[in-house]
Amino acid sequence: MSEKEILEILGEKVALGERKTVSFNVAKLHTQNTIDVPVIIERSKKPGPTVLITAGIHGDEVNGIEIVRQIIAKGINKPKRGTIICIPVINVFGFIQMDREFPDGRDLNRVFPGSKEGSLASRVAHKLIKEIVPHVDLIMDFHTGGADRFNAAQIRIIKGEVILDELAEVFGAPFVLYSKNLNKSFRNTCYKLGIPMLLFEGGKSFHIDPNVTNTGVNGAKRVLNHLDMLSNKFKVSKPKKKCVFISSSKWIRANRSGMFKPSVKINSRVKKGDPIGNITDPYGSPSFPVKAPNDGYIFNINESPIVYQGDAIFHISTAVEA
Repeated sequence: MSEKEILEILGEKVALGERKTVSFNVAKLHTQNTIDVPVIIERSKKPGPTVLITAGIHGDEVNGIEIVRQIIAKGINKPKRGTIICIPVINVFGFIQMDREFPDGRDLNRVFPGSKEGSLASRVAHKLIKEIVPHVDLIMDFHTGGADRFNAAQIRIIKGEVILDELAEVFGAPFVLYSKNLNKSFRNTCYKLGIPMLLFEGGKSFHIDPNVTNTGVNGAKRVLNHLDMLSNKFKVSKPKKKCVFISSSKWIRANRSGMFKPSVKINSRVKKGDPIGNITDPYGSPSFPVKAPNDGYIFNINESPIVYQGDAIFHISTAVEA
């Protein structure tokens, strides 16, 4: 897509070299108060790609929101060429109520592409897809692990897309997880529209982890630098380790209910049979070890102190790309 001199978005016109914050409005609160979702647009005087940076599709995923906040606060979103559009909190309704879903109980990431006359979540999805996404060439969408499950910093992409493989490696997260696009998700809808997306996962709900945040911010800088969009005032560091591409994985589930303590750290490489945690009851009975079912990397740990039989407690790789 060649960048136009005038970008018309959400009823506003933004010229090359201009900065503007426009409002993404769908509905008022039940109190009739207007709620504004700021869309921050920075355009260079030089034409180039348009990159959309988003977070907060789920209202409880504050680590992703913090990453985009830092990108804006540090001026990383002011491009050397092209346009950068930032939406730090898409699901502002959930963010206000500290809830994952919308007030209508729907998961925004399961209603795309949405409908103009559908539920509240569906209307937000529809407006995003119809009025913002058509203007962009690449999306970086920042997420966080759900509930008490702490995700290692990772990029999720589908397999077989050369441009996504390249950009994921440039981003430089510790892991790249090949995963299918979920039906009615933001990622799947953009894929059908031919717009590449890097989906970042890291940390857990209602928690800001500085290591995950730094990984997300530095990864965004690397991608923008790769596209020749990053301002020359920013330094770009290489990842400390080469990222691991995970082609398959599985959840390790609790074989009993009780008090749970992991004994390995996130990002750890383990061998089959290694003890990685234990489950006990509150009455002083002997603990029951949790062992690795195979060699692999631990890239998600359930940090809840109480688990029930069948709960997912670790995510482990079962095959990685050579």
